[in-house]
Amino acid sequence: QYYFNQIRIMKRTIKTGALIVVLFAITAIKAQDIHFSQYSEAPVNVNPALIGSSYDTRAIINYRSQWGTVAKSYMSYGVTIEQTFKRLKMKKKFVAIGFNLFSDKAGDAKLGTLSPNLALAFHTRASKSSWLSGGLQAGFVYRTIDISNLRWDAQFVDYAYNPNAPSGEVPPRGGIVTFDAGGGVNFHYAKSERYISAKDGAKCDIGFSAYHFNIPKNSFFISSERLYSKYIFHANLDYGLKSMKIALVPSLLYMKQGPSTEITLGMLFKYIIEDQAVFTNAKNASSFSFGAYYRLRDAIIPTIMYQKHKFAVGISYDINISQLTPASKLKGGLEVCLRYNVSAGYGKNTRSASSRRKA
Repeated sequence: QYYFNQIRIMKRTIKTGALIVVLFAITAIKAQDIHFSQYSEAPVNVNPALIGSSYDTRAIINYRSQWGTVAKSYMSYGVTIEQTFKRLKMKKKFVAIGFNLFSDKAGDAKLGTLSPNLALAFHTRASKSSWLSGGLQAGFVYRTIDISNLRWDAQFVDYAYNPNAPSGEVPPRGGIVTFDAGGGVNFHYAKSERYISAKDGAKCDIGFSAYHFNIPKNSFFISSERLYSKYIFHANLDYGLKSMKIALVPSLLYMKQGPSTEITLGMLFKYIIEDQAVFTNAKNASSFSFGAYYRLRDAIIPTIMYQKHKFAVGISYDINISQLTPASKLKGGLEVCLRYNVSAGYGKNTRSASSRRKA
């Protein structure tokens, strides 16, 4: 009996140690938002001013699963839809609207987040090949928690777990609802003879955004804890190499939320498999991209993406290299995105402002 008791103690110690590591990681990113490693495919999560900057119509589905080796997998989902209005008819300005819905379910406590938002972006032409935009986003955040499946120290009696024993914990509220708002500005540049594989094809976005203007409440208990405001700087470039079917796609994301800072940078190499037919629809553009991102002191993220005409699928995997490595065993999270857009992201949409109006 003593031997079995010692095994139970060891198992509890191991589980407790893993839990402490997880809690440490959660504390380090306290009050942060849902975010995706493929941040270019979650544009409204980065800056509402990006709505309509590159596509007249775009719909994206995001899925992410992480920390499955440490605890119950943390699941994140996202849906984004954006649409421009009278873009080809307006010579100097246009409007775009967007809708996004993000959902997150974390751990055994089923800590959940549901966040629907509406966004509006105004675009004005700055030069022949560039646009300035400003965007606003507003919505609600609904957070839930269920502690019924958690086990507490007080419920272990004589080294055995007794679910009927009182936990001694004060039960939190089951859910909270708060209003949320954010906004940003963006500079968009696009120049090409016609397609990204042309010798001078290039496009870029540089912007700044801020979220949680109203600093919403973030506690399931009666307390003054609130969600930190978040500030983001982002930049990305899609540059076609001269006389080649290859484009370089570097990007940078800097986020500051309360005491936490996140920096992610990386590069994708895009090979144009086939370009769009210039005067007919006989050929549909397609490309394959591969590369990696590095989230500072946290993860290395190999990424691939295949695009065919109006559709794209991207897959990435976080290789965890943070202080959580002893528990995660380098396994971070799988992420998948699906995208549909009216114009191919490496063909017609890279045209300059003047050539757009001739389409």
